[in-house]
Amino acid sequence: MQPKNITFPTDAKLLHAAIKGLNRLARTHGVRLRQSYLRIAKRAAMMAGRYAHAKQFNRHRRQLRLLRTRLGRLIRDIRRKIAGREDIEAAFEAPLSRASQIRSQQQRQRGWKLYSFHAPEVECIGKGKASAPYEFGVKVSIATTNARAPGGQFVLHAKALPGNPYDGHTLRSAIEDTERLTGRQIERAYVDKGYRGHDAPNPHRVFISGQKRGVFGAIKRELRRRSAIEPVIGHMKAEGHLGRCYLKGTAGDAANAILCAVGYNFRRVLAWLRMFLRLILIALSQAFAIRPTLKSAS
Repeated sequence: MQPKNITFPTDAKLLHAAIKGLNRLARTHGVRLRQSYLRIAKRAAMMAGRYAHAKQFNRHRRQLRLLRTRLGRLIRDIRRKIAGREDIEAAFEAPLSRASQIRSQQQRQRGWKLYSFHAPEVECIGKGKASAPYEFGVKVSIATTNARAPGGQFVLHAKALPGNPYDGHTLRSAIEDTERLTGRQIERAYVDKGYRGHDAPNPHRVFISGQKRGVFGAIKRELRRRSAIEPVIGHMKAEGHLGRCYLKGTAGDAANAILCAVGYNFRRVLAWLRMFLRLILIALSQAFAIRPTLKSAS
């Protein structure tokens, strides 16, 4: 999971962001609005958050109605002002569509929703964690080596998966991409329980965490090391930018995942080179150390 650099999407924040975004775009293209509603929207968004925190939900809904009404007025005003101006209509088409979606969507509706005005590619992914039940960003597939390595685990494959696909339906492409990148055929693959019902080309060589049937000997030892990928993901989030993507669009999500994997591998190589240099310096210092001369016994 690669979170996007957005705030937590509440209804009030989204409505306020849409009003600010449309005003900013109108100023850029010289569209003179009847009223901007910026001051009113700022106060309404602030009070909506306060009323929700105080559990005064009738007052909270009143502020949301005010924000939706002002956003609807702004959308209609812009459409009247740009009617017949094809050059400006093309620039306003996507922002107006996003603003209309934000205005019409409800909190608990089913189906696709918009979670950010400036980043429409963001998806809501349920994690089930107590600290963060939901995260907003894009799924990322990561593959590492299984055997213990002196320099640490290296990342062999990293790819962003827009559209929130089922994990099991991404395993075939992940294995094929890893084999193409490394030039080696994958002998055995070890995955977590989210990959149950996968579409791997050789399902008998894929072992799921917690599996008992057909697990013995070397396979049992290797399956126990499946969790070694978790600290790798943690380092990529803490030391790289996998913990928050600042790049724009789906292309930015894909580039950020690959760059995080490349940076992690470079850090492993540099750590190994530092250790190798330290051994060389220790050996040189011992070779050229001045040994005290021993006095001969009289």
